[in-house]
Amino acid sequence: MGAEFTFKFFLLYLLLVMCVEGERGARDDSQSEGMHGEPVHVHDHPSSHMDHMDHSLLVFFTLNDLKVGRTMPIYFPKKDPSKSPRLLPREDANSIPFSYEKFPYLLQFFSFSNGSPQAIAMEDTLRACEIKPIKGEVKFCATSLDSMLDFVQGILGLESRFKVVSTTYLTESSILLQNYTILEVPKEVPAPKMVACHTMPYAYAVFYCHSQETKNKVFMVSLIGENGDRVEALAVCHLDTSQWSRNHVSFKVLGIEPGSSDVCHFFPEDNLVYVPMPTMSNNLINVM
Repeated sequence: MGAEFTFKFFLLYLLLVMCVEGERGARDDSQSEGMHGEPVHVHDHPSSHMDHMDHSLLVFFTLNDLKVGRTMPIYFPKKDPSKSPRLLPREDANSIPFSYEKFPYLLQFFSFSNGSPQAIAMEDTLRACEIKPIKGEVKFCATSLDSMLDFVQGILGLESRFKVVSTTYLTESSILLQNYTILEVPKEVPAPKMVACHTMPYAYAVFYCHSQETKNKVFMVSLIGENGDRVEALAVCHLDTSQWSRNHVSFKVLGIEPGSSDVCHFFPEDNLVYVPMPTMSNNLINVM
């Protein structure tokens, strides 16, 4: 895990989690401008005009963009699944402390040098997992598949049936950023409730899972890249942004103000959204 990869990986996690953590996602203006350049409206600027923006920020859009034929630059991180850490069995995960208080012990346990990229990533993850939830949010860092499913059932209902949706890359490519065009009418996934789980940089697989009471919409979007790449992309739209920090990174990317618009974002391939199984036979509905 190199230093640049670790930073990019954690930054992407922050972008996705910050979408539903308005107050926690706050940064002061100097930090935001220094990291991300001037506010840019992502779908009004060709890629040649984005030299001063971190390309990994190009995951945000609005509901108005969900139209057949719409083209926009999108950043999709690519990771080798064979090199990604696996979720531990519950028994193994429970035998290892998972708290910032035990950070010095964990450095020794995993043989990480203090200040190394691995140590920094692990420290950031432990801190993020222990931050108090914002109002209306329920959160949990899952260190095993069993604990993740227990949390999901607790949110969606102990007796409920649910499914997981995620982004799928239909073609192999090493290109991270390119212009993508929406091929078909995006399909809304019925989601009266949802739990989003984001991968976290750690010595083994950890997912930051959370759910909020505010209204969201979930979509599957068929995309084709300018080089022919095909992606079935998972997207989540947050309809009420009025309580988000004015310095939230998505507002700077989109050039909008809190509460003036919904904010949507694409998910990378290894992030998951759990939704209840629909009661109707047709579980996808067209948005237009």
